[in-house]
Amino acid sequence: MIKNKLVTYIAAIVLIAFALLTLFLSSSVIFDWFGIRAKEGNYVLLVVWANFISSILYLFAAYGFIKSKTWTFELLSISTVILIIGFIGLYTHIFAGGLYEIKTIGAMLFRITLTLTFTVLAYLKFKK
Repeated sequence: MIKNKLVTYIAAIVLIAFALLTLFLSSSVIFDWFGIRAKEGNYVLLVVWANFISSILYLFAAYGFIKSKTWTFELLSISTVILIIGFIGLYTHIFAGGLYEIKTIGAMLFRITLTLTFTVLAYLKFKK
């Protein structure tokens, strides 16, 4: 019982930290706060918006983990789909000859993998 709660709280804390970092970085690019937009180089706006929306979903999902809400799985599933659509959009942008940063591909793969991991964790905790 204690181990299960510990895993839940650790997952929520990691998700909150990741959400806040993602929210700060994506909103900084969208709204051009602190000159971060210029520092990001050739960003792809669709990817930035996918990250921004996912960061908000992460915060609600973290609350869902803490309160043991079954809808946590659905939120994380939606976030995963949004990120996959953003990744497809990134590749469409690349193949159309658009400018991009190589680091964006790795960052998106990391973000999708992490979100999918939390989605599976939520499934195992709330749906199984």
